[in-house]
Amino acid sequence: MSVRLDDMDRKILGELQEDAGQSLDDIARKVGSSKTPVWNRIRKLKEAGVIGRQTVILDAEALGLEACFFVLIRTSEHESDWQRKFLETLRKRPEVLEAHRLAGDIDYILKVRVKNARAYDTFYQALISEVRIHNVTALLSMEEIKSTTLLPL
Repeated sequence: MSVRLDDMDRKILGELQEDAGQSLDDIARKVGSSKTPVWNRIRKLKEAGVIGRQTVILDAEALGLEACFFVLIRTSEHESDWQRKFLETLRKRPEVLEAHRLAGDIDYILKVRVKNARAYDTFYQALISEVRIHNVTALLSMEEIKSTTLLPL
């Protein structure tokens, strides 16, 4: 279900995506409005589910998490019990930043952030010890070319 947004909503959302920590006064000034209408729009956007939780973005490399792996998973298991266990396992693993179920030859893709290859192997061994997986291919990202949380508005 999509929510109808006008130009002012898009401007406000654009500002929040750039820096959600900026003051309402700053946002209002940048979008050409005053503080109260901006606050009301933000509240309505939260209530509509357009704005989710607010957080900070950390620098993975500064924290020593220098290796980013994309993990391609093929499974021969498609029963609901296996899927439940697999998803539960992924949700418990802080190394898994993203997990997507795919159409096509690959069933799932994971984005995994760890310190190094040895840490990835520890993650991999834990994963296959908890759920049965037919085939796993890990691809090491050599360079992050673009990474953003900004959605096109």
